[in-house]
Amino acid sequence: MRMIDWRLHLVTSGSGADTVAAAAAAARAGAGIVQVRAKDLLAADLLDLVCRVADSVASAAPSTRVIVNDRVDVAWAARRMGARVHGVHLGQRDVAVRDARAMLGADALVGLTAGTANFVREAESRRGPSRPDYLGAGPFRPTPTKSVGRPPVGLDGYVALAALTSLPVVAIGDVRRADVAELAGTGVAGVAVVREVMDAAEPELVARSLLAEWDRGEQGSV
Repeated sequence: MRMIDWRLHLVTSGSGADTVAAAAAAARAGAGIVQVRAKDLLAADLLDLVCRVADSVASAAPSTRVIVNDRVDVAWAARRMGARVHGVHLGQRDVAVRDARAMLGADALVGLTAGTANFVREAESRRGPSRPDYLGAGPFRPTPTKSVGRPPVGLDGYVALAALTSLPVVAIGDVRRADVAELAGTGVAGVAVVREVMDAAEPELVARSLLAEWDRGEQGSV
């Protein structure tokens, strides 16, 4: 797999033109991954959204990966239609990682939610097609966009989780600009944001500021 910039991972919200525009703006700013998440949409509507986001992101920044939250079937259909969709992000109760790879191909980018030490250890123990490419760990703090029923990880928690695996760990869960520099010093590979970019009046500027904060924090931890 070609090098991926893990520093900033955008998770979308909504399904209209503003969603597509924000995804493209984040990609222009340097976000390495755009994950399309719209749990309320039926498959056909989600497929349409994924294709629109993929086309927009490909035009804005061809190196940015576009993945689909949970829905391997939608990612497969989008790829079959020629959209530049690179993979999926899976939860612990979704399709197995190895099955997602069987459907999408060996080149697929497959992420896995692993917000506890036990989940991280289990993912780290995997080999071959069952091994995910990265782990999404959270929540950093309680978030209104998704309830996971786990206590917040916090800064110290990310230090511990990142030490358990060689896989890239991405912090998620109401991550804000003021948090990014400190998170960059915990050993995680990057941060995932939703509202910080999706609700911004100028999402490209906000995404650039998040990346600048990451770089500042990373340099400070050297």
